[in-house]
Amino acid sequence: MLLGSERLLASSRLDGLRVGILANPASIDHHFTHIVDRLTASTGFKLGAIFGPQHGFRSDLQDNMIETPHVEDPRRHVPIFSLYSETREPTPEMLSLIDVLVIDLQDVGARIYTFIYTMANCLRAAAHAGLPVIVCDRPNPIGGVEIEGPTLEPGYESFVGQFRMPMRHGMTVAELARLFNEHFGIGAELETVPMEGWSREMYFDATDVPWVMPSPNMPTLDTAIVYPGTVLLEGTMLSEGRGTTRPFELIGAPWLDGEALALRLNRLKLKGVYFREAAFEPTFQKHAKTTCGGCQIHVTSRRDFAPVAAGVAFMRESYGLAPRRFGWRDPPYEYEHDKMPIDILAGSPTLREQIEQQVPLDEILAGWRPGEEEFAEIRRPYLLY
Repeated sequence: MLLGSERLLASSRLDGLRVGILANPASIDHHFTHIVDRLTASTGFKLGAIFGPQHGFRSDLQDNMIETPHVEDPRRHVPIFSLYSETREPTPEMLSLIDVLVIDLQDVGARIYTFIYTMANCLRAAAHAGLPVIVCDRPNPIGGVEIEGPTLEPGYESFVGQFRMPMRHGMTVAELARLFNEHFGIGAELETVPMEGWSREMYFDATDVPWVMPSPNMPTLDTAIVYPGTVLLEGTMLSEGRGTTRPFELIGAPWLDGEALALRLNRLKLKGVYFREAAFEPTFQKHAKTTCGGCQIHVTSRRDFAPVAAGVAFMRESYGLAPRRFGWRDPPYEYEHDKMPIDILAGSPTLREQIEQQVPLDEILAGWRPGEEEFAEIRRPYLLY
């Protein structure tokens, strides 16, 4: 197959232009060559500026919610502008250095992944500046078929959710760019470069594209598969496994009885998953250097596995096992200083209230279906494959 970036660079589309690039370490081609190196090596155009998303252009900041400074690239002698800093949108001064902005970012298929909102912010800034944007497509690592999870409600927009979408959206980054730009009315001069050889049912390991961590706590495809559900645990005081070798697969807390939790979860008989009792010690973030009881999520059939349902089940059963010890994380979280983190992650207070009331899991999942069905129709005109 061919990536969007490979198709773009094989064309003459950028000739004679000052090019800006929004990228990070995962912005490579089939030969592990980074797009910035490809742009630098070209004689047909000039690299004018580099932009980096959360965790930085070099993805060297491990923890989330740590801003990155603006620097100059010492080898290429061009500015590297951080879009996870005092600004999350390129300024007119930044955009004055370029004639076109190219975006080549690896998304992971979940509504809350901030890279797609950095892309949306770039589209807004470019629309105001009259600057064209080219988005190079990459695979959705967890396929482009399934839609799952609660839909973001008005009033709960944030940097982890700007638009009314379910948690698992089943779209590629270029498809999302089209959706944001047209359906949600950004109105930039947008061009997308599709892939060749990708189809919607393909997970990342069905492609021949090398896996490079999109962000520091997304080490493997296994992580991406569970992430749309277990990322919700960021809104609790349970460790979501940051600071372990299996982030978002290992979840627990010092007070949690992993054996009892595994029994409760496996009794639900969720398809495609087994919850195994596990103990772990995070090296940083929540409960650092403290042994946590909990479970590891083992996906036994990715085609049957519903990650958001599994993440919500984990949260519900953990609360039910020890409601007095379970805690919701307090703000601030991702530039939101008032609303509860779990509410902006889930897209409304509804899920938090359902967990506290111990609403049956089937009833929680049934409440998502109208939003899932609505989004399936909304996204249809913007699909490229």
